Amino acid sequence: MLADSAAALAAAAERAAALGYAVEVVDPRMTGDAHAAARAFAADLRRPRGRPTILLAAGETTLKVQGKGKGGRCQEFALVAARALSGVPGVPLLAAGTDGTDGPTDAAGAFADGTTAARAVQAGVDLAAALAGNDAYAALAALGDLFVTGPTGTNVMDLAIGVAR
Repeated sequence: MLADSAAALAAAAERAAALGYAVEVVDPRMTGDAHAAARAFAADLRRPRGRPTILLAAGETTLKVQGKGKGGRCQEFALVAARALSGVPGVPLLAAGTDGTDGPTDAAGAFADGTTAARAVQAGVDLAAALAGNDAYAALAALGDLFVTGPTGTNVMDLAIGVAR
């Protein structure tokens, strides 16, 4: 093994620090339900800091698939976090698989922020229905919030990266 999630977190933290951000690794072993992990990450993003701070988490959550839609755990993470961050300014996040794929899709994951839920309403996208049907991909595609990299050739788990203020 040449790399693992700790190495990915360390590299992200090093780059963020070099750009002048404070850095917090809030969950280096993120596991359990993707929705619960997303709500916890969003709660961390909502907590005020004295300066812009990059929050990092890595691991592999699980996703209970009950619908017939398209998506993956990182895309659902982003939608759940978006709902939890609704109306909160300046707290963008990215949830993505380091291998470049999330579920059976061409997206590695997705972006979200405090405007995602409002933009969804304006676009006629029902985030609750998307989550209930496990159809995060369609919702995020309609919003232009998918993160598509193509296969990366490596897999050191999923990463969540956010900016807290």
